[in-house]
Amino acid sequence: MARLATSRIPVSHSVPLLRWGRRLPCAAMLTAFAISLGTACKRAESSAPPPDVLVTAAVQKDVPIYREWVGTTVGFVNAQVMPRVQGYLLKQYYQDGAYVTADQLLFEIDDRPYKAALDQTLGDLAQQQATLKKNQLNVEKYKPLAAQGAATKQELDDAVQATQASEAQVKGAEATVENARLNVGWTKVYSPIAGIAGIAPVQVGDLVTPSTVLTNVSQVDPMKVTFPITEREYLRYADRIREHQERGRAKDEPELQLILVDGSTYPHPGRFYVANRQVDQQTGTILVQALFPNPDTVLRPGLYAKVRAPTETRRGAVVIPQRAVQEIQGVYQVAVVGADDKVALRTVKPGEEVDGLWIVDDGLQPDERVVTEGLQKVKDGIVVRPKPDTSVPAAPAPPVQG
Repeated sequence: MARLATSRIPVSHSVPLLRWGRRLPCAAMLTAFAISLGTACKRAESSAPPPDVLVTAAVQKDVPIYREWVGTTVGFVNAQVMPRVQGYLLKQYYQDGAYVTADQLLFEIDDRPYKAALDQTLGDLAQQQATLKKNQLNVEKYKPLAAQGAATKQELDDAVQATQASEAQVKGAEATVENARLNVGWTKVYSPIAGIAGIAPVQVGDLVTPSTVLTNVSQVDPMKVTFPITEREYLRYADRIREHQERGRAKDEPELQLILVDGSTYPHPGRFYVANRQVDQQTGTILVQALFPNPDTVLRPGLYAKVRAPTETRRGAVVIPQRAVQEIQGVYQVAVVGADDKVALRTVKPGEEVDGLWIVDDGLQPDERVVTEGLQKVKDGIVVRPKPDTSVPAAPAPPVQG
C-alpha cells in the first residue's frame, strides 16, 4: 500500500508538463516560418522593379507676381431716363435691352393737355400784345398834343406808364408760352446718351410723373470696373497713381486682366483709370476704377469680376509645379531625384503661387529634378524610373510695361 502511494503522480501536475512539452516544437516552427517569410519579402522587394514617376526640372527665371481684387462692372456713363412732365404713357419706341443712340425717341406721353395749355397761353399773349399796341398808339397821340398844350403832361405820363406795363406783361406772356411749348416737347422722351437701354419698369397706359424712372441707359464701351484696394496697397502705388493723373499713363503701368465669374479671362486687357478721393474709414480701403474695352458688349453693368495685375517681378526665381509640393503638418517637402535616380525627400520654403507654379524661396536649386506624379510611390532613398512630365505649365514671362 505504501509503494502504491509513493508511485502515484497527481494528474493535475502531469498534464501541464505534457502540454508544455508539446508546445515547444510548435513555437520553433512558427519562428522559423516568420523568418523565412521575412526573407522572402525582402527578396521580393529587392527583385521588384523601381516605380515609374513623372519628373520635371526646377526652372530659374524672372517671374511676375500678380495681385487680384474683387470688383464689379459699371457702365462708363449711366443715365436714368425720367419724364419732365406728368401724363399717361402712350407708346414705347425702343426694344428692351437694345442699343439706342443719343437723342433717340424712347417714350411718348399724352400731349393733349399740354397742347391745350399752349393754345391758352398763345391767346393770352395775343391779348397782351394788343393792349401794348393800344398803349403805344396813345403815347404817339399824346406826344404832339402835349407839345402844343392840347394835352396835359400827366396824360402823356400815364400813357407812357401803361405802355411800359404792357411791355412787361407781354414778356411774361411770352415766357408762359415758351414754358407751354417745352411741356409739349417734353411729352416725347429721348435718350440722353448712346448705350444699352434697360428693361422699362413701366408700360403703356401707366400714369408717369417727373419722379418716375422710365428706363436706364448705360454706355458700356469702355466698361468701368470698380474694386477696393487696401490703404497699404494705395500707399505702395501712390506714385504711379499720381503720375497717371498728371500724364495720362505711368511709364511702368501694367496692363490689367479681368477674370470673369466662370473662371475665364476676358480677352481685352484694361488699364487703370482713377482712384477715389478718400479712404473708407469702416473698411480701410479706397475705391479704384479700371477701364476695359467692350466692343462686343459682352460686359454688362453689375457683373462680378476679379481684376488681376502684375505688381512686381521676382528676378531669378526658382519655380516648380504646385503638385510637386506636398504639405505634412505645416512642413513642405519635395521629392528630388538625383543623377543616380535615387529619391531624396527635402524640406523647402515655398513662396508665391503663380499660374499653377510655386516659387521656392529656399531648399531647391535650379535644374534639380522633382517628382510631379507618383509621390505616393516614393520614399526617401529608393530608386525610381523617372520620366519627363510634359504637362507642366511654362513659367509666365514678365509683362511688358507700358
